[in-house]
Amino acid sequence: MLWLNWVRIAAVAAIAISSTAPGFAQEPLPSWNDTAPKKAIEAFVERVTKQGSSDFVPPAERIATFDNDGTLWAEQPLYFQLVFALDRVKALAPLHPEWKDKEPFASLLKGDLKGALAGGEAAIFQIVTATHSGMTTDEFEKIVGDWVATARHPKTGKLYTEMVYQPMLELLAYLRANGFKTFIVSGGGIDFMRVFSERVYGIPPEQVIGSSGKLRFELRDGKPLLMKLPELDFNDDKAGKPVDIQMHIGRHPIAAFGNSDGDLQMLEWARQGAGVRFALIVHHTDAEREWAYDRNSSVGRLDKALDVARAEGWTVVDMKNDWKRVFAFEGK
Repeated sequence: MLWLNWVRIAAVAAIAISSTAPGFAQEPLPSWNDTAPKKAIEAFVERVTKQGSSDFVPPAERIATFDNDGTLWAEQPLYFQLVFALDRVKALAPLHPEWKDKEPFASLLKGDLKGALAGGEAAIFQIVTATHSGMTTDEFEKIVGDWVATARHPKTGKLYTEMVYQPMLELLAYLRANGFKTFIVSGGGIDFMRVFSERVYGIPPEQVIGSSGKLRFELRDGKPLLMKLPELDFNDDKAGKPVDIQMHIGRHPIAAFGNSDGDLQMLEWARQGAGVRFALIVHHTDAEREWAYDRNSSVGRLDKALDVARAEGWTVVDMKNDWKRVFAFEGK
């Protein structure tokens, strides 16, 4: 792997963490403009961490959940895990001559992405199951690790793991410095995200929740292993997110962060209950530094959740106006 890149990204996170030390207390979120979202975050953290306050929340109960795609890293023009799956189709094609005449693989191999994805979720499911199964969990981890160490985004030329939002890295560090436990709760694949979550976000694999395929325990030459099967076990999206939070965490989050309609139920779940609660939506409004999209996007569609956020008074981040910088590499 290109460990230098991992070290650099870790250093960025370390800088964000250091900004929460006493000497930097006046500026815990340096990549955020001093607008309403930053003030709302800081006010929320102050309320739940102030000893003796009626709003005080014990550290064990300070649970914050984050969506990944479009919330912690970019998701355009395609979800990054889908790009990984498309690359795997090309790599595996020599082992599957039947794909030349079988959709959606035939179109993919001809370079017709639009035609391949015309089948919608069913086509994507075929692609993902074909490229994420038939191997052990250790083998899959190595394949993903090799991919994220070399694959680059078509617009920026940066590694996909460099397409993370600097303000959100700072927010993760800020929350952890104030006694929060941060979790990823994403529709993305749990085994895929766990490969890089700790290096990139400081979130260990046991605090990553995502969609999962079925596994089977086997003995191979007397050695135990787990095989990835071409079957969906749980879809961690929409109403599935609160269910998975309960199954994996067992505590009710007091803060949740998302960017699309797929995150709506998680945000609603975090807002439900006694005490101070916080919900935040990242609204992609910056066509120059990133992308501008919401209601009509085929990726990360934000429609109903935007209406609910405004009606309920949730915090909505206007990326163009509320963030000083989007990516760590800006200006470099």
